[in-house]
Amino acid sequence: MRMKFRIFKNIVKQGFQGMWRNRGMGLASVGSITAVLIILGIVLIMILSINNVVVETKNKFDEIQIFLEDDITDEQLDYIEEQAKENEGVLSVIYQSKEQALEIMKEDWGENAYLLEGFETNPLPDSFIVKLKGIEYADSVVNKVQELEGIDEVKYYKDIIEKLVLMANYVRGGGLIITAILIVVSIFIISNTIKITVTARQREINIMKYVGATNGYIRGPFIIEGVLFGLIGAVLSILIVNYGYRYFFNTVNDKLYVLFTVYLVPPVALIKDLSIIFISIGMGIGALGSLVSLKRFLNA
Repeated sequence: MRMKFRIFKNIVKQGFQGMWRNRGMGLASVGSITAVLIILGIVLIMILSINNVVVETKNKFDEIQIFLEDDITDEQLDYIEEQAKENEGVLSVIYQSKEQALEIMKEDWGENAYLLEGFETNPLPDSFIVKLKGIEYADSVVNKVQELEGIDEVKYYKDIIEKLVLMANYVRGGGLIITAILIVVSIFIISNTIKITVTARQREINIMKYVGATNGYIRGPFIIEGVLFGLIGAVLSILIVNYGYRYFFNTVNDKLYVLFTVYLVPPVALIKDLSIIFISIGMGIGALGSLVSLKRFLNA
């Protein structure tokens, strides 16, 4: 057990020494891994943000808004409510007065609510909010109620949600392809960097093989070296993506809500998961790049 620990300690020591000796060439590896992970981070943030927009939009708009005419009678009001409730897929039908609608809009607009103070009269109509089990039920409900007397307009968002879901699928697919290409390129760069080191030490490696050193012992320092390059690249990319996204979030988030009533994913919710992903991928790329570069020499 003590012998194994000593061997492991020696492998780690040689790995650190190799990294320091090859720090010039290692900058290319660190730079490529950092660049790959930054781009990966941007792609992942895009995917997560679009997913968040889709989920929030579906939660907000799995509903139909039935806007009522100003001169609607109580009988018409009751009949519209009854007809809406009779449909399959309807969870609830809630009456919303124009005063309630204005208050909700003010809350949604937050610090920009002062823009709504300039109206002499409330321009919003009374309405029914019809909550659905899913947006797929919207067509049947709309077809049943839209011709009823007392209704000014029926608004629903099926097309918007379907387009958002389609766009999210395209972004996910494109993001996975881009990520795969970047990882392959990064592995190629780091394997070539390690290969230069291996070539320079080929005579030493051959002597170690001749005296009976195992492939694992020979391979170990180079793997440690690659993992360290990957770890440094991961840490740098985490810092850059963290501060970059925080700045973007603070600049854009409130404006995005005013325009589209959706928020970006908070940085706190992202960075922890991204850090784990970056460190895992960075170290994985480093280790895999080292293994690829050593394969030919150890099989010789």
